[in-house]
Amino acid sequence: MTTTEISPVPYETITGKILLIRGKKVMLDKDLAGLYGVPTKVFIQAVKRNISRFPDDFMFQLSQEEFNNLRSQFVTSSWGGRRYLPYVFTDYGVAMLSSVLNSERAIKVNIQIMRAFTKLREMLATHADLKNKIDELERKYNQHDEQFKLVFEAIKQLLELPEENTKKIGFRSDSN
Repeated sequence: MTTTEISPVPYETITGKILLIRGKKVMLDKDLAGLYGVPTKVFIQAVKRNISRFPDDFMFQLSQEEFNNLRSQFVTSSWGGRRYLPYVFTDYGVAMLSSVLNSERAIKVNIQIMRAFTKLREMLATHADLKNKIDELERKYNQHDEQFKLVFEAIKQLLELPEENTKKIGFRSDSN
């Protein structure tokens, strides 16, 4: 690989950084800056120089409560000494970043992030379509046979999103 080539970021790495906040799929400023290979401070400065490109449905700043909730979800602190609340970017904001960050790496990473958002959206739409089709079949066949009821109940349980695991993960000493 030459020094100008940019290795692709694995899909799982990108999707692992997509969070659901205020009902929107978003990515944190520090995660985007890391993917683009720039310091978070430089990343935010570039965005603020072009703030008119980022309305509220493209980017917003977390509240103190949202930030505290987010930090509490991670066992180890990788937040450092932030002096401001983080910004988060929706898929529209990520698309707009390509016009603000104009390096070769930013363009390639941006394409990968947009593909991840699109794939995630397609998966969610497929999940919703499948659930609707199962509901339709259930209405059609449920009245005829008790065995169908059991099958549909089992399928619905498989389609339900798993509950968030509130159990903390990590090393615990006996004194905890």
